[in-house]
Amino acid sequence: MSFERFSSSYPAYQGTRHLDRIRAGDFPQLDEQGLIYLDYTGSGLPSRSQLRAYQRAMSNEIWGNPHSASVPSRRSTEAIRRARQATLRFVNADPDEYSVIFTANATGALRLVGESFPFQPGARLALLRDNHNSVLGIREYARARGATTETIGLRSDLRADLSAVVDALDQAEKAPALFAYPAQSNFSGVQHPLEWIPEAHARGWQVLLDAAAYAAISDLDLTRHKPDFVPLSYYKIVGWPTGLGCLIARNDALTQLRRPWFSGGTVVASSALGGWHASAEPPDSFEDGTPDFLGALGVSIGLDYVQQTLDRDAVRTRVQCLMEFLLGEMSRLRHSNGMPVCALYGPTDTRGRGPTIAFNLLDMDGNLVDERVAEDRAVERGIALRAGCFCNPGVGETVFELDPADLIRVGTMRAGLHTVEDYRRAIGLPTGGALRISLGPVSNFDDIIGFCRYLRLWRDHRTADEHLGEFPDRERC
Repeated sequence: MSFERFSSSYPAYQGTRHLDRIRAGDFPQLDEQGLIYLDYTGSGLPSRSQLRAYQRAMSNEIWGNPHSASVPSRRSTEAIRRARQATLRFVNADPDEYSVIFTANATGALRLVGESFPFQPGARLALLRDNHNSVLGIREYARARGATTETIGLRSDLRADLSAVVDALDQAEKAPALFAYPAQSNFSGVQHPLEWIPEAHARGWQVLLDAAAYAAISDLDLTRHKPDFVPLSYYKIVGWPTGLGCLIARNDALTQLRRPWFSGGTVVASSALGGWHASAEPPDSFEDGTPDFLGALGVSIGLDYVQQTLDRDAVRTRVQCLMEFLLGEMSRLRHSNGMPVCALYGPTDTRGRGPTIAFNLLDMDGNLVDERVAEDRAVERGIALRAGCFCNPGVGETVFELDPADLIRVGTMRAGLHTVEDYRRAIGLPTGGALRISLGPVSNFDDIIGFCRYLRLWRDHRTADEHLGEFPDRERC
């Protein structure tokens, strides 16, 4: 399809042409290197404007450890304060109701909740089957302290019924209860309803809303929807800094958490000889060590850029047009015998989903093409995508229709299972994962056309199994 035909089919795309100018000025390396970048769920891309602003600040000023009274220290303290304010503005949160706690990444934020939540006998943890491993891992804290854990299943379209959620979240009474789910699946792009939050609160549950994937494109309004805990990784949103995330937490929820240890910055006083410590007040009691004050400088620069320069409404319009076109092309692509080329996972339309598509390639006999072979050929074509299970086993187990009995059996026979390939064979999977593409702020029509050309290379492919087992050391997650 020509761009003119595409534009006539999607006139809203024309209103986003300023993003092409931004791409040319701030992300020129994409076109200079001929790279089709389709891994925005893996990481956003930093703009040259962000990096130049950061370089100016670093070159013109002196920055010091914020735990002092010197001018460089006060400058760093101010950078941290501005980063907190920028984060709260980004999610429209009332600073009297929410606090920002800096962590190494979203996983660090999730660990902080897991280790500090008051799990105990009688307490409960409910997890949507669609969760990143970093959320799923909280169950180990819950189990170790005698809490009950349960998993809420998914339909074949990778959504969950409200009735199933409500059934799982029956009255929590007085016992601590935590419900954790993603606002947007990092596997399929499905956006799960934020309306589940008040449903959970009404039944006595606290809510951990994983917004790491969601916040890259979609706006989260914490004056309207009020989860108790929200983990973020800044690089998913602004591309850089890559070693800084945060936990946005309701202040009343923070008072219920109990840290299992203390560290520099989390105490008012401590004694080596006396064997005691006095914790600081939240949120200070949750921020271990010296904050990444130079990274914090990049946070405020980046969040201002994505909100003011990119225009997030225009970004959402653009990616929706591209997604609708691409989903249609992938759904219609057929081998000469009529068999589909792509097995799409999740919804095949753009309603209630982010700009992420998970799929496998099929040969003309309907066999799965090993996703690592497909990834290698994408690399040869200058396409950056993702292959594996995306650290989200629950969705993978759903799309491949795995028998729970087999999963339990494999979990008890760990001797001799050392690699992902070992587990794949033990479970009986034909392949160990899927392919994932995800669009971002400066994705354009040429990217999509280039990717469609790649897909057409697989028409009438018959050798789906010929390369299985060639990559024993490659990660699939």
